[in-house]
Amino acid sequence: MKFSNFVEQNDSLERVILVDSNNQPLGLMDKLLAHQRGSLHRAFSVFIFSEQNELLLQKRAATKYHSSNQWANTCCGHPRENETTHAAANRRLNEEMGLSVLLKEGAEFIYKAELSNNLIEHEYVQFFTGTTSEKPKPNPFEVSDYLWISREQLFNNTDLDLAPWFKLYLKEYPHIINDMFSMR
Repeated sequence: MKFSNFVEQNDSLERVILVDSNNQPLGLMDKLLAHQRGSLHRAFSVFIFSEQNELLLQKRAATKYHSSNQWANTCCGHPRENETTHAAANRRLNEEMGLSVLLKEGAEFIYKAELSNNLIEHEYVQFFTGTTSEKPKPNPFEVSDYLWISREQLFNNTDLDLAPWFKLYLKEYPHIINDMFSMR
């Protein structure tokens, strides 16, 4: 992968798909503007597990425009216009973590989380899961570190500075996260 050709580095080039509460598209908006206004938009979160049933977490790069240096699930992102959410999840998993994994569709729901810099994540999110034995090859523009973590470590860890949406997932939807670990 050539990181010099990496489009997502310039977040101002990206647009998100605005949706209603039923995930029906309403139009497009600049990604930063959507996060400034808290506009509901389509998104995904990917959870990759090892064969030892550990979840792959990433530490977001210091250069990210929000939630930099915070730990989150394997990867997150937004589909582009005329791109399925499943295809976008595969694309971003490869772009961020250098992994190509068979992804299974999971839970969908709407959440809202306040971020730093007066930004708001208001997303209709779809979860995707997968399993790999490969070692991640993180894109340094996106990810500064990664770790594999067990279910017990994840739910009992107070040392990791977690991204707001990931904290929300663990607090508001622990049954969904637990189910992902149990399905392995």
